[in-house]
Amino acid sequence: MSNKRSNSFRRAILQGNRRLCNKGLLEESGLSVAQRLIRHMAYETLPREIDRKWFYDNYTGCPPPWFIITVTIVEVAFFVYYGLVLDRFVLQATHPGYLKSNPLVYHPQLRVQAWRYLSYMFMHAGIEHLGVNVALQLLVGVPLEMVHGALRISFVYIAGILAGSLAVSVADMSAPVVGASGGVYALVSAHLANIVMNWSGMKCQFKLLRTAFALICMSFEFGRAVWLRFYPSSYPPCPHPSFVAHLGGVLVGITLGVVILRNYEQRLQDQSLWWIFLAIYIFFVTFAILWNIFAFSLLGVRLPTAPRKPPWI
Repeated sequence: MSNKRSNSFRRAILQGNRRLCNKGLLEESGLSVAQRLIRHMAYETLPREIDRKWFYDNYTGCPPPWFIITVTIVEVAFFVYYGLVLDRFVLQATHPGYLKSNPLVYHPQLRVQAWRYLSYMFMHAGIEHLGVNVALQLLVGVPLEMVHGALRISFVYIAGILAGSLAVSVADMSAPVVGASGGVYALVSAHLANIVMNWSGMKCQFKLLRTAFALICMSFEFGRAVWLRFYPSSYPPCPHPSFVAHLGGVLVGITLGVVILRNYEQRLQDQSLWWIFLAIYIFFVTFAILWNIFAFSLLGVRLPTAPRKPPWI
């Protein structure tokens, strides 16, 4: 995250010491299909013409947006596998054997298994859950990764995933959690917040309609998660997966995510807001870890029985 343009370099560009031409990208004609795609990505994600031109002139497509694509493929593969094992694809999380048949789901009784705070992202509650997440992370995540790079986008995504499971462990202590919604909501919330904060500068087509569509999709998915959480459980006394991870992802998106997306090709360590939000995030993670160590016993929380281990563990 450090090999970016410094503020002094950016000022030099603004003063005219640059090789970028003066006319906007939309005025250029005779572009190939690949050039039009790159131009489209620039207008989708960047609010300033100078940044759009910089990206257009310097983007080579190498490396490709591998992170979001790889995560999506793995998530779909796990869903198909467990769908075949459980013989259920719609509302898969309501299957009585859902929690018992995999080692990836976060479960409060198994919180000492630290990998579950991240691995739950590969499990989904059903095809309706997976479909919305995959659609949003491909439509929003791939363009963002093309522009900002895999390192920054993966940081926002994983930070949202971790914040989601930790938020569940603090706010919904008896519930398990599944799905990549924490990471997806972090990316989409950061992108939408960046659009709203730079509304006049964003030149993407139909931005109002597309922003409304993204909010509707997010609201639909969040409503589904809330309904499922309070639907009578298929494996009592353990409830269905929590919806709080969505909120954790949103908070990461409108803090760390916005700072990252607003500072294209600039070093984050030069931004005071970056350090402020990073410190808040680290404080929350530290607090949540201590909460998981001490609060369950101190508060006398009665947790549901842990699911049986699958035979391959």
